Amino acid sequence: MTFNSFLFLLFFPVVVSIYFVMPHKWRWAWLLLASCCFYMAFIPIYILVMFLLVMIDYTAALLIEKTQGWQRKMIVVTSIVSTCTVLFIFKYFDFFNMSAAFLAHHFGYQYSIKSLSLILPLGLSFHTFQSLGYVIDVYRGTQKAQRHLGFYALYVMFFPQLVAGPIERARHLMPQFFEKHCFDVVRVSNGLKLMLWGFFQKVVIADRLAILVNQVYANPSEYNGMSLIVATVFFAFQIYCDFSGYSDIAIGAAQVMGFQLVKNFKQPYLAISIADFWHRWHISLSTWFRDYVYFSLGGNRVSRWQWRLNILITFIISGLWHGANWTFLVWGALHGFYYLFSRATSSTREKFVQLTGFSRLSAGYRLLQIGVTFILVCFAWIFFRANHLADAGYIVGHLFSGWGQGLNFGVSGPAALGLTLKEFLLSVVLVIFLLWVNCVEEKDSIQLILAQKPAFMRWAIYVGAALLIMNWGIAVPIPFIYFQF
Repeated sequence: MTFNSFLFLLFFPVVVSIYFVMPHKWRWAWLLLASCCFYMAFIPIYILVMFLLVMIDYTAALLIEKTQGWQRKMIVVTSIVSTCTVLFIFKYFDFFNMSAAFLAHHFGYQYSIKSLSLILPLGLSFHTFQSLGYVIDVYRGTQKAQRHLGFYALYVMFFPQLVAGPIERARHLMPQFFEKHCFDVVRVSNGLKLMLWGFFQKVVIADRLAILVNQVYANPSEYNGMSLIVATVFFAFQIYCDFSGYSDIAIGAAQVMGFQLVKNFKQPYLAISIADFWHRWHISLSTWFRDYVYFSLGGNRVSRWQWRLNILITFIISGLWHGANWTFLVWGALHGFYYLFSRATSSTREKFVQLTGFSRLSAGYRLLQIGVTFILVCFAWIFFRANHLADAGYIVGHLFSGWGQGLNFGVSGPAALGLTLKEFLLSVVLVIFLLWVNCVEEKDSIQLILAQKPAFMRWAIYVGAALLIMNWGIAVPIPFIYFQF
């Protein structure tokens, strides 16, 4: 089941209504049942994969608390390996198998292992990482093992963030399942408003931009540099609105029922550096990699060369997490290189800015930083979005070619962008509107600003947003991008 489906519009009110009229002691069971139904709407048999992951890490956490020394280490290693094996089979086996077959063929060897061609369970990477984080926290002593199997299963399978996060820590989410949440009009209203904004980002902005992006990136060799740049910039905002929209819907849905999920995005395209970008983009994932991969490798408490290697390893694994393709590995490595280059040249750049006096132009300097960061991020998005490294190479090599040909607005024909001129201009206006909202939220919360406005103005905005979703939203449901991860 997806948030942008008609089924969810029926599912969510029913779940919430029964949740609030049900006695508190049984609410966890109702939410767990609802979460199972939500997940089984995709491929029902895959619920067994979820149960397997739940049992592995639930049992491992209990055993970790009961043992000491090498046995304790063996249990946590076994848990991590077992959980990652499930992820590897479904997500990475075919990738490594095809890579091995390519190498064998290249060197003249026979290779007969066949691909599994399994459909990836929805959000497998997300709930795998959530489970791994829990087990590692228990091992480190920062989290007590949950002895109630039902509550632990609910922590892993809580439907608002089951498929694409935010990735929650047990110490933050699990205690909330024991709290009694009463129906609160203000809290429910705020949650629904956040869901409304999430739907607007997804079906009005992201899905509209996706039309042009999909058209160009399906056959990049048919397009000139201007079209390729427009498609890449559109993708930058498509993936942001798509994933930020999902996160807002998830956070808002949980808030309606009284649960607080972590914030996942904070105006990432206003970042002034790559490091700042990763403090704002997919925050729950970037902090997960920091705490469980980067720190485990030694963090910055090692030699300079080892630290650099730790940074690269963390970013490359992050790229691989996003997908089983060499394009994602390059994307992760690029961000690792960006980060290391930024750190290595920071003092030189600061001296240059001071000598030129540019730092005195604070607004202009900040705009320059934002612009450079955005260009670097967009360049990396090329590899993230391209279907193959060959396509990415073609796009990079032709970004500045054929500019005299302009853009071909239309839904069909050679080099057509899939959008009419009117639809293209609407897309540009929506992106500008999004950036304006981000600039406002950089200083203050939109919800707090609206709360100070007269009631008629607030309701006009809410009704207007709902009407725009119904009239400007793309009618055909497009899956959330991060569902494939």
